[in-house]
Amino acid sequence: MSRTALLFLMGMLIYQAAHTQKIIGRQGQVSFFSYTSVENIKARNNQVSSIIDLNSSDIAVSMLMNAFVFEKALMREHFNESYIETDIYPKASFVGKIMDFEPNQNTSQVKIIKGTFTMRGMSEELEIKTKIEPQGNLLVLSGSFETKVEAYDINIPPLLAGNIAKTITVDFIIEHEPYVEN
Repeated sequence: MSRTALLFLMGMLIYQAAHTQKIIGRQGQVSFFSYTSVENIKARNNQVSSIIDLNSSDIAVSMLMNAFVFEKALMREHFNESYIETDIYPKASFVGKIMDFEPNQNTSQVKIIKGTFTMRGMSEELEIKTKIEPQGNLLVLSGSFETKVEAYDINIPPLLAGNIAKTITVDFIIEHEPYVEN
């Protein structure tokens, strides 16, 4: 490779790095709630990471499925072994775009995030109403959405079908900070 080509390539890489603004969430929180007449099921997961490209408004979220904490150990066991099968499907992810996002706005925004949520190898297109709040050097995303259990091919034995809601409410909050590559 000629010296000129090498200098050009290095210049392009430096230009791209300088003009790509990314923010990262290292310990977001996702919780879900399932209401039934028999027993409510709640769980919280603090092993959620996210990255947002402020130039393109692209967002990606990943979470470890076996990191959900339940009120009862038996609920956690059933969730991990029977329903989500976390040994086979250890992570869930969301990849999408924040619609009409204004990253330099210093006040709260409510935006729709459109994207694909993937869990247990099954994907569902979602539109999630999200509050985006600047807090110092942080950008905090929070919101809630509902999803159907059947969308992820989760096998629920007929005997237990009354114990698990068909629709699950998912809440999230993720604090993003400037991403600095080392």
